[in-house]
Amino acid sequence: MSSPEDTRKILEHWQSAAPNDRLAHLVKDATRALVRGLQMRLNQHHVSFGHWAFLRILWVQDGLTQRELSEEAGVMEPTTYSALKAMEARGYVERKHLPGNKKNVHVYLTEKGRELESVLIPLAEEVNRIGVKGLTAAEVAVARKVLLGIITNLAEDEAKADERSMRIPSTRELSRRVSERSQPQRGRPAMRTAAERSPAQAAAPRAARKKVASYDE
Repeated sequence: MSSPEDTRKILEHWQSAAPNDRLAHLVKDATRALVRGLQMRLNQHHVSFGHWAFLRILWVQDGLTQRELSEEAGVMEPTTYSALKAMEARGYVERKHLPGNKKNVHVYLTEKGRELESVLIPLAEEVNRIGVKGLTAAEVAVARKVLLGIITNLAEDEAKADERSMRIPSTRELSRRVSERSQPQRGRPAMRTAAERSPAQAAAPRAARKKVASYDE
């Protein structure tokens, strides 16, 4: 987690250094500030922000499968699995198979997990109140309208992505690509530099090129 000094520098960036920087950066920094404000408060109750993300979904719809919970939270299933294991160890949730269905694992809040709703939701509401302090109701309404307009426009753009052969790769696919690029191809010896090759080996490519050139002539 960054320090208050980092937050001050971000504020200075927008106030004086680059007040007209891209809107996407401004939205990102505003989100970061809201998340930090909530993280500090959640920490007082020994709840991580990652666990909060799943708890708030389950408070609305209990009994989702792990896959459904991953989709709602916008994270990969392995991430959800790890978080749920920790949450189960803390007594917030329990995972169950429904009768007649051994494939899907459903996640249910425990009594302890339900009780956290009345404790944590007011913290999130407090952060929101602090975030809009000094703004009029009309200004907040405009901010909501602008942000919803951005979401709508980008959702339409994403819907048209197939027409342009564009798509968002999954986290798993990105990890695979990075792994493939960082590892040398199997079965192929790594190429040595000219300094590492013997004089005879270094001369071989030149001889081959000369031979090909004579055929071309």
